[in-house]
Amino acid sequence: MSKIKGPFNKIKGSAAGYSYYTVEGSDDVIMRLKGGPDPKKMKTGKKFAKVRLHQQEFAGATVFSEGIRYGLGETYRLHDINVYAKWCGMGKSIIGLDTAGELGKRPLVLSSYRYELENYSLNNKFPFNSVLRITPQFEVNKEAFQATVNIPAINSNMDILNIQKLPYFRLITSLGIVSDLTCKKVMDSKKEKYKYVPDMGGYNGTSTSNLSEWFSTDDQIDEQTTVVGLNLDHSLIEVNATDLTFLLGIGIEFGKVGVGKKIYPVKRACCGKILAVR
Repeated sequence: MSKIKGPFNKIKGSAAGYSYYTVEGSDDVIMRLKGGPDPKKMKTGKKFAKVRLHQQEFAGATVFSEGIRYGLGETYRLHDINVYAKWCGMGKSIIGLDTAGELGKRPLVLSSYRYELENYSLNNKFPFNSVLRITPQFEVNKEAFQATVNIPAINSNMDILNIQKLPYFRLITSLGIVSDLTCKKVMDSKKEKYKYVPDMGGYNGTSTSNLSEWFSTDDQIDEQTTVVGLNLDHSLIEVNATDLTFLLGIGIEFGKVGVGKKIYPVKRACCGKILAVR
């Protein structure tokens, strides 16, 4: 895999046996040689038996990444890098920390490594802490399925980095749940196969989000408190609380007046992070 520089750094598509493409969060064009092992041999050949076990675990990592994506609710869309792929890599690494389990069937126990997601930034160019220069206070109540976030008073001329000089901004808070995963034998297309499933499937990827009103980027905004709560059945949480990880997300997005004098968010004028993991 190589990066294209010079006069051809805008090319995309396929040519002469190579693929040219870009990835989210980078303007570089990647060049990759087409081809690879025969798909049938990959699927059934003895030579690739271990590869298939790693692929099975990677499939579990994608389920993990998807749980985080949906667990962050509205905060997720504020990213400017390919966090989905990064979370897949993180999930595979967490699986790999189990050195005693059977390859291809090792569980993905996020609850033992949830600190890896604490203060996780969704942005490279302008991280949340550099755009909103205040420190939110928060409390996550797992028993009540809710979180309280206190935003100190904001002097928008001093406490906000308004790169595009847009007239409005609003804050987003989200609370969601991600479950640990176990590789189990399930029925798929009338055949038994091993598949990664959430230990608490009814909770995995659930989320709720609060969007504040639009504020002027030339104003003094009073201290505000937001409560985000999940409307879920509490009956199982006492038994399986250790299998669940709560994600508290926070973000800011900027807007301007559009059609009908309504304020609309401006694409890519936003950022967010995972504020807390419990």
